[in-house]
Amino acid sequence: MRYLYGLAILCCLVLWSSCRNDFETVASTGSLQFSKDTVYLDTVFTNIGSSTYNLKVYNRSNDDINIPSVRLSQGESSNYRLNVDGVPGRIFENVQILAKDSIFIFIETTLDINNLPTNARDFLYTDQLLFDTGGNEQKVELVTLVKDAVFLYPEKYADGTIETLTLGEGDDAVEIEGFFLDDDELTFTNEKPYVIYGFAAVPSNKTLTVEAGARVHFHNSSGILVAQNGTMKVLGGESADREAMENEVIFQGDRLEPGFADIPGQWGYIWLTQGSVNNEFKFTTIKNSTVGILVDASPLNLSNVQIYNSTNVGLLSRTGFIEAENLVINNSGQTSLAIQLGGSYEFKHATFANYWTGGFRSFPTVSIENIFETNEDLFVADLIKADFINCIIYGNERREFSLFKNDQAAFNFKFENSLVRFEDPTGEFADNPLYDFSNEALYPETKFNIDPIFQNTEMNNFNIEAGESGAIGIGKPGVGPSKDLNGIVRPSPPTKPDAGAYQATIFPED
Repeated sequence: MRYLYGLAILCCLVLWSSCRNDFETVASTGSLQFSKDTVYLDTVFTNIGSSTYNLKVYNRSNDDINIPSVRLSQGESSNYRLNVDGVPGRIFENVQILAKDSIFIFIETTLDINNLPTNARDFLYTDQLLFDTGGNEQKVELVTLVKDAVFLYPEKYADGTIETLTLGEGDDAVEIEGFFLDDDELTFTNEKPYVIYGFAAVPSNKTLTVEAGARVHFHNSSGILVAQNGTMKVLGGESADREAMENEVIFQGDRLEPGFADIPGQWGYIWLTQGSVNNEFKFTTIKNSTVGILVDASPLNLSNVQIYNSTNVGLLSRTGFIEAENLVINNSGQTSLAIQLGGSYEFKHATFANYWTGGFRSFPTVSIENIFETNEDLFVADLIKADFINCIIYGNERREFSLFKNDQAAFNFKFENSLVRFEDPTGEFADNPLYDFSNEALYPETKFNIDPIFQNTEMNNFNIEAGESGAIGIGKPGVGPSKDLNGIVRPSPPTKPDAGAYQATIFPED
């Protein structure tokens, strides 16, 4: 009975305390402290929401305080949105902070540059976060750079459905959100960035031309398709400033915040579908995709191209016909270069690397097969040739290339004057003739397992260290472009150049 009586008293105390008024406070005296005096919301495209940023507000005093007003200076008309201690809005009254405590304010924005008082392509939008009033008022600046862009997207119909593209035929056909580019959309200039939603398709017998200096951004699960008899020409140029890359063409996601700069898988892929023709990429960077370029039974010429941070594969080719020089691919969740179902390939002064930062990787940097296998079928095609001349194939795994030959089709390959990582300490591949590294017909003048000493693999910097790299002076003279990816002149014959896309030793121009 005494136990029940005590329990009843405790319940009454709990109920009384839960019904009491808020803690006693004193008025704010303008002595708040902030985690930052200016909140920079990183660059956003018009009409695309920003990430959420936070500001921490500290009460360093020994008193519980009441802030009469927390508000945006532009009030309800501001393009910023707030969440103050869990409550959304733009104007707040009587915000309380305990002694020696703090609260969080979360800030985000979505801006339409067409509604801002400017005709500029970029506009700096600002506001102020105001605390208290009168002589106690304190301010925190809010700053966002808004970029204008050309937006390309599938049509949304009156019934709520979205325009789609049909891939495949019959029972194998699938629908994806996408649209065909109109004639007036088939040239991407460098005047404004382009932002693509869904898949933008190049129609048959049409050419998409991407001019030097263009910037193309993709929303999640978006990309470019080139239809049969269609063509994609990416015509970037050499840049004077290697940091600004003013003439480079860059394909990447549409999140511009620094935290997204190197995050893989932000968009889909560039797909050169079966029967597309005359595809060409020059001075181009492709980053943060699922697959960089997917080639299906189509020709492709690559010159001075970099592909980074692909969730799956950097360059995936099925019966492709690819010629490439000064090519770099790195940081792929599976394989940087995957050759399937044969085709014809010639790579000169290319660096195929894989230092995947996203976790465990079970695939080599380069994979070469003359088959393509699905759950139901096995397809076989001739590998006419796969020549790697003056290349580097390296990574943080012990075996960085693999070969799979089906005897029903040709399988021709050659690694010449290249540097390759393939360690076989247990002799697992000793009796496989494909891996007979003493065979001069397959591996002429190729070096194995000598560290190329890349400058910074985490930053996708595959310049090699002069005087230290295993790639120094092992190349075949007179092969490929006269300049490397940095524009540095390679030596003239008979002097041997360095393997890979970068020349460590500088030689004067003739």
